[in-house]
Amino acid sequence: MNSASELGAFLKSRRSRVLPGSAGLPVIGRRRVAGLRREEVADLAGVSVVYYTRLEQGRARNPSDAVLDALARVLRLDPTERAHLYDLARRAIPRAGPFPPAGHVQGPADHGDFEGSGSPGDADVVPGVAVREDLHRLLAAVGAVPAYLLGPAMDVLAANDLARALVGGLGASTGRSNLARHVFLDASARDLYPRWEDVARQTVGFLRLSAGRRPGDTRLARVVTELSRRSPRFRELWAAQEVQEKSYGIKSFRHPLVGELDLAYQTLSLPGDEGRSLVVFTAPDPRADGALRLLGSWTAPPAAHPPAGDSESRASRPGRSPGA
Repeated sequence: MNSASELGAFLKSRRSRVLPGSAGLPVIGRRRVAGLRREEVADLAGVSVVYYTRLEQGRARNPSDAVLDALARVLRLDPTERAHLYDLARRAIPRAGPFPPAGHVQGPADHGDFEGSGSPGDADVVPGVAVREDLHRLLAAVGAVPAYLLGPAMDVLAANDLARALVGGLGASTGRSNLARHVFLDASARDLYPRWEDVARQTVGFLRLSAGRRPGDTRLARVVTELSRRSPRFRELWAAQEVQEKSYGIKSFRHPLVGELDLAYQTLSLPGDEGRSLVVFTAPDPRADGALRLLGSWTAPPAAHPPAGDSESRASRPGRSPGA
C-alpha cells in the first residue's frame, strides 16, 4: 500500500457514483461499468486518458491544483471529499503505508492476535497521551452536558462523568477507550444507537478522513487493521471510500435508564493540540434536557452533610435567629 494507490482507489470510487446522464453524456447501449468511464472523466476534466489512468493506477505523482480542481468538479465532490482528495494528492508519493487496502483482511501476525468477540486487542491499548490539566478542568466545568476529548483514531482521551454515563462508561478502565471499537465490536452499541447504521457510516467516514490527513499514524492504522479483521460491516464500509467530517449534527440514543433522546453535538478543534477535538453534546428540546438532568442526578456525587452541632443545630437554639 502507498498513498498514490489510496488516491487512485478514491478517484475510482467517486467516478462510479456519477451517472453519465447527470454529467451531460449520452447513454447509448449497455455500459459495463457503473458511473463514468476513465476516458469520460479525463475528457470532462481536460486531461489525457493516459495521465488519468496513471492517477487511478497509482503511477502518477503530484497532480497540480488545476487538475485536482477539475477532477473535483467532474466527480461532484462535496467540500469534505474535496479536502480529502487534496490530502491524498499531496502525499501521493509511492511509499510503504500502514493502512490495509480496502476490503483487505489481515492475518493475526500483521498487527497482533485479535481473536474473540469483544476482547481487547492491541488497538484498545491507547498509548500514554498527556492531557493538559486545563482541559480536564474544562470537561469538569461543562459537567451539565456530556463532553469528551477525542483523538484522531477516535480514542477517548478524557471524559466527564455525564459522558461516561451516556455511553455506558468511557475510558481505558471500562474497555471503551476507543469509540470506533465501541461502535463495531461492542454488542451493546446496537442497542444504545437506534440508528446504528448511520453511526457506523459516520465512524468509518471520520476514520477514512483522518487517515488521509495522517497517513503515517501507526495508532490510527492499528485501529483500522483490527476493525478490518474483526468486523465484516466495517470492511464493507471502509471499502466504499466514504469520508465525513463530524463537525456538528444530531445523534440519537436509546439509553437503558432515560430512554430515547436526540442530542445535538459540536466538535471543536483544539488549537495547539494536533488532531484532537472536544466533543460536546447539548439538549435541543425539553425532552432531551429532562433526560440529561435525570442522568446527571444519578451521576452527581452525594451531598456532604454538615457536621453535628453546625449551622442546623445553631439555628434551632433558643434566642438565636438563623441569620445571627
